[in-house]
Amino acid sequence: MSGSIDRGPKQTQKRSVLTRFWLRFASFERAFHRNERAFKRFSTISAVGISALLLTAAPVVSWAETTIRNVSYDPTRELYAAINAAFSKQYKATAHEDVKIIQSHGGSGKQARAVIDGQDADVVTLALAADIDAIATKGKLLDEGWQKKLPQNSAPYTSTIVFVVRKGNPKGIHDWADLIKPDVKIIVPDPKSSGGARWAYLAAYGQALKANNNSNEKAVEYITEFYKRVPILDTGARGSTVTFAQRQQGDVLVSWENEAFLTLQEFGADNFEIVSPKVSILAEPPVAVVDRNVDKKGTRGVAEAYLKYLYTAEAQEIIGKNFYRPRDVEVAKKFEKQFPKIELFTIDEVFGGWGKAQATHFADGGVFDRIYRKK
Repeated sequence: MSGSIDRGPKQTQKRSVLTRFWLRFASFERAFHRNERAFKRFSTISAVGISALLLTAAPVVSWAETTIRNVSYDPTRELYAAINAAFSKQYKATAHEDVKIIQSHGGSGKQARAVIDGQDADVVTLALAADIDAIATKGKLLDEGWQKKLPQNSAPYTSTIVFVVRKGNPKGIHDWADLIKPDVKIIVPDPKSSGGARWAYLAAYGQALKANNNSNEKAVEYITEFYKRVPILDTGARGSTVTFAQRQQGDVLVSWENEAFLTLQEFGADNFEIVSPKVSILAEPPVAVVDRNVDKKGTRGVAEAYLKYLYTAEAQEIIGKNFYRPRDVEVAKKFEKQFPKIELFTIDEVFGGWGKAQATHFADGGVFDRIYRKK
């Protein structure tokens, strides 16, 4: 019997496996040292590549975005295109949030009915307070005290009613009395659907009161003669502009002051001219947040900021450049040469406010219905 220990076949096999492992490891180690420089270069390239891949795969950080809808009246397309761009830029710089403003335009009365019927307006910027009152009372979509929430009864600018005539003023139209000459055809929109048309009606009626010692009888006679000369009632102010300037209908367009300037700008000052009457109405188009909608959508903060922005000097400059009369005193001075001096009366002092004027003149069976049916 020899002195060696018989380890058995399993132990011998195990030892053989370990031996082969260490031999291979030693071979790998020698190869590593021989190629250490190349390995380091490979490792660096790999690290850069992996970092680039991770950066590419990382999510892109973007601003939050809120969308609001501004339901407005007919002639404000150009105004709010400029206002929206400026507000979005300013809001992003201060609140670090993108804002998208969707616009809707049409006759002011029709727009109010659309909101009452479910159009999801965050703000309304309409032609007259009566239309926003309807949204408050009929639609129950905002507080009836909405007009006191912003300065100047929530009207950030004003306008008035003037005339546009063809170049050379062939019919000799200089003031309201000239509109009811037998051979004059007047283009003006429908007061049942257009806020501008209601301002035009009240301007015509109010000046007749002033010219006739506040005689309602004489004022009704005048307004009856006025509408006898209206061959077409478009639903909105912009439609009437197209009828007069593009389709060449009528002799005089009774229009918003800003729309009169735009008519000359778009269709040519060599084709038309503006006639400003001695007396007209102070038009105050108001704005409001639609409370129920913004609270449901979570957009109150943006909607309120948007309407407050209209009172800033920056927005007031845009308002003046778009031919509306700014409320800001300093900005208004910059544009005073643009606007003629007109004696302006208010709806409160002549008609007792929008509630009374709406019920008396524009409700079903009111003065307008009676004189227009008579026509």
